[in-house]
Amino acid sequence: MGNAGGDIADIGDIDFDDLTSPKLTDVQRQILHFTEARHVDFDIQRMLTEASEQAGAADLDDADGFTERLTRHVAAIEADHGLTQLIRSSLRQRVVRLLRNRLSLTDLIKRYPEIESIPIEKPFIVVGMPRSGTTHLVNLIAADPRRRALPYWESQEPIPARGEGPDVFGVDPRYTRSKREHDALMVSAPVVAAMHDRFPEAIEEEVELLDLDLAGYVLEWHARVPDWRDYYLGLDHRRHYAYLRKVLQALTFLRGPRTWVLKSPQHCEQLGPLMATFPDATVAFTHRDPVAVIQSAITMMAYSDRLRRTSIDPEWLVDYWSDRVHRLLSACVRDRDLVPADRSIDIGFHDLNGNEIPLLTQLYERGGVELTPQVRAEFQKYLETNPRGKHGRIRYDLTRHFGIAPDELRAQFGFYFDRFDVRAE
Repeated sequence: MGNAGGDIADIGDIDFDDLTSPKLTDVQRQILHFTEARHVDFDIQRMLTEASEQAGAADLDDADGFTERLTRHVAAIEADHGLTQLIRSSLRQRVVRLLRNRLSLTDLIKRYPEIESIPIEKPFIVVGMPRSGTTHLVNLIAADPRRRALPYWESQEPIPARGEGPDVFGVDPRYTRSKREHDALMVSAPVVAAMHDRFPEAIEEEVELLDLDLAGYVLEWHARVPDWRDYYLGLDHRRHYAYLRKVLQALTFLRGPRTWVLKSPQHCEQLGPLMATFPDATVAFTHRDPVAVIQSAITMMAYSDRLRRTSIDPEWLVDYWSDRVHRLLSACVRDRDLVPADRSIDIGFHDLNGNEIPLLTQLYERGGVELTPQVRAEFQKYLETNPRGKHGRIRYDLTRHFGIAPDELRAQFGFYFDRFDVRAE
């Protein structure tokens, strides 16, 4: 890898010369050597027991077939035979964490049933492909102090375990754990920050909340799980988006009644359930050249696979993720008109570089929300302190790394260019 070492804040362009044949650092080799020595077990009963002990609760709320989804989720992970024990350990921890959070949520609502009466009114929702500016936009809107957003640390552990509270300094232990994990990631894979830096305070996707119901597409980002994709696409997502609403009600109960700003690429293929659940939402769609989206996503995944997988398969990454993005965008084109035109805007990625304030003015007008001078000032401050590429810019090369020409890939997405204002990059 080119100049990708050293302090991540100081690097400029990042040019991978070892993306698909990685040269591991000493730290990375030591991590893999240590973790490969022990096989990670996915025994469901054992994971449930661990989660129950952590939560101090035992009711999973299994009325809608959660246990079947859990079984399918774990089976999909086990069917991927190319995973290192390092990522298997991470995925096992994730399953236990999701179970613990679900147990804690069920317990919380039992104790405070009024949670399910809390209104989730008039949210702003950002919908767009990964790498299309959704993270930039949702963090910007979250600078409005009247808005409630989901920081990464809270997305990982939305519900505190019973009896767990702030330490003597007033710091939430969930934040402390997230900070510790982020620090470890920066040591093992520092270039991640230039791609998508999930530091604890960063505003994150509610797809992690959907996965408390094991009804998200996010597992596809961690492992090669086509069986899970097909199962997930066949679910009745109106039920699962209703569960998301319940989690948001609990978070509102725990940390204050403000209007939400949400975002997830998954919403692109679930606009029907999204609007059925949040009928008074105002939606900002972001649009970007699918080639830029795919090359960014698969470059990030190929880089991560040096620790996650026993080998890297660039051809598989191109095939799977070009198909996956095609599915997401096809559904978005099909269902775009389910969102009323007077409560939505479409934003080209090329407009998210210096033109944000006029776009936000339009979004706020359509949402019937006053954009005060104070909030405008907060937006401007965020833009000045978070320039694009502040952690360094990745130099992408589809042909060199993945053996496919950009125009060849772009030809698959004519339907999307025809529907929206998208510029080839």
